[in-house]
Amino acid sequence: MAEFLTDMKVLRERAREEIAKGPVTSAYGADVQRVIQVLNEALATEIVCVLRYKRHRFTATGIHAEGVAAEFAEHAAEEQEHADLLAERIVQLGGEPDFAPDTLTARAHAEYDASLDLAEMIKEDLVAERIAVASYTEIVQWLGDDDPTTRRLFEQILAQEEEHADDLRGLLERLPAALES
Repeated sequence: MAEFLTDMKVLRERAREEIAKGPVTSAYGADVQRVIQVLNEALATEIVCVLRYKRHRFTATGIHAEGVAAEFAEHAAEEQEHADLLAERIVQLGGEPDFAPDTLTARAHAEYDASLDLAEMIKEDLVAERIAVASYTEIVQWLGDDDPTTRRLFEQILAQEEEHADDLRGLLERLPAALES
């Protein structure tokens, strides 16, 4: 039966030799540069979502707008938290978070939306959440056991994106039929 833990002397030597790698050790199984690229794409997605939700929050009008705008504000804040967590992980892995505004929408999985119709805003936000759910699910599966920390981060974000999609579906279902046409 093989030992599950490397000899302590060897572990200590490796830790000292590769100190500049921070938390990335020989046990890390993923392609760190590819993971950083994927994290930066997710970061762009979250930033675009923050901007879309903020636009929708401030431009929502009509009798139903107040409650919907409050939901948009809450989602924008949570998307910003996701962006911060992703940027932090990129740095932990030795990368640089890409906040460049000129390429943001090209790198994001979701799209920016400038709808002025309340029902369209909700629909576009729901589409974006569904895109995030699908892409983050794929990322979780792709990471597998190669990077459990990043996988758990995406699982945490994924759970909240699913909650957002459910919230938006509920809002859409509660809108009067006249607004949905």
